[in-house]
Amino acid sequence: MRFRQKKELDQAVDISPLIDMVFILLIFFMVSTTFVKDMKLDLERPGASSATRASSKVIKVYLDNQAQAYIDNQPIKVWALQSKLRDMLRTSTEKSVLVVTDDTIAVEKLIEVVDQCRLSGAKDVAVATNKEVG
Repeated sequence: MRFRQKKELDQAVDISPLIDMVFILLIFFMVSTTFVKDMKLDLERPGASSATRASSKVIKVYLDNQAQAYIDNQPIKVWALQSKLRDMLRTSTEKSVLVVTDDTIAVEKLIEVVDQCRLSGAKDVAVATNKEVG
């Protein structure tokens, strides 16, 4: 019987296709990712000489210059404001609402929003202002 000697084969794994695939996947996920933009409202708040700093635990209701209301960066109709605030105040320890508004907003609209906040069960309803020097 004859035995053949086995030739030692150099077995190396070529990982260059794997590296190429990883880079392609990386580029794909970078391109397909959507970046969340924070909603920013450009508000010119009214001024007041008796302004004080509000607590950070209050629920904030925003009114932009088109009289659109926002809670938690979500637009909400004024007629639905009372029920939404009632649900939020149920779980809140501090029963306060801060209305942040633009100074060009109609007073009637501001009063309507403040009334809805009071009807929802808020103890304190305040309107955010800029502190005037004087």
